[in-house]
Amino acid sequence: MSRRVTNNPELQRFEMRDDGQLTAFVQYRLRGTVVDLLHTETLPGNEGSGYGSELVRATLEDARSRGWQVLPSCPFVRSYIAEHPQFRDLVPREELARFGLDAAS
Repeated sequence: MSRRVTNNPELQRFEMRDDGQLTAFVQYRLRGTVVDLLHTETLPGNEGSGYGSELVRATLEDARSRGWQVLPSCPFVRSYIAEHPQFRDLVPREELARFGLDAAS
């Protein structure tokens, strides 16, 4: 298997492909250097294969490399950040409470 995550700015989403087939995506809205991650979806037949978690990790790493701040509007992204506090710093400090990420991890 050859998994790859790419940014598709025309569709405003990060996409996970496995052997060229789309398996999952994270829909976003970008305003300046703030990316609002709106919705994560794993396509039917691909659930339970770790695509969603791998996609979100790669999306957050990409956001970090671009110097973007992240608004985790998507509940899946929010729970991923809660479980992986190394990404908490991507969320603007003043937004942590709104997303339930203000408790010390």
